[in-house]
Amino acid sequence: MEQPSEITAEDVQPWARPVVLLPVFALVSLVGGLFPSFSNLANIYVVAIGGTLFWLGLTHRVPRRPTPRRLGKGVVWWLLPLLSLSLLELAMFVAGSTYEYPTLSLLADPWLEGYLARSAAYFGWVTAFWGLIRR
Repeated sequence: MEQPSEITAEDVQPWARPVVLLPVFALVSLVGGLFPSFSNLANIYVVAIGGTLFWLGLTHRVPRRPTPRRLGKGVVWWLLPLLSLSLLELAMFVAGSTYEYPTLSLLADPWLEGYLARSAAYFGWVTAFWGLIRR
C-alpha cells in the first residue's frame, strides 16, 4: 500500500548537506582567490564551476526546496536595483568601457585585488548559485 505524499520524506544525499558543502565551497573559493581578478584563468574557473553547478541543477541530482507559490511584495524593491545595474553594465559593455565611463566590473576591480576579497566573492557567488539551483 502506498503512503500519501504528505507523509513521505525526501531522501537527502549525504553530499548535499551543508556540513559537507560549506567546506567544499570554502576550498573552491580559496582556490579561485589564487587567480588574478578578471584574468583568463579566473574566467575559465568561473565557467567550470558555474557549468558544474548548472549541470547539477539541470540533472535534478540536487534535492529541491519547495518553491513559494508567489513572490512577496518586497521582491520588486530588490529586483528594481538589480535590473537597473544590469542594464547599466550591459550598456557600458556595449558602448565600450573607457576611463570616463567604466563598467561596474571595472569599478569592482580595485576591491578584488586582494586574495581575501576575491575568495570571499567566490564564496558568495558559489553559495548564492547553490541556493538558486536548489529551487
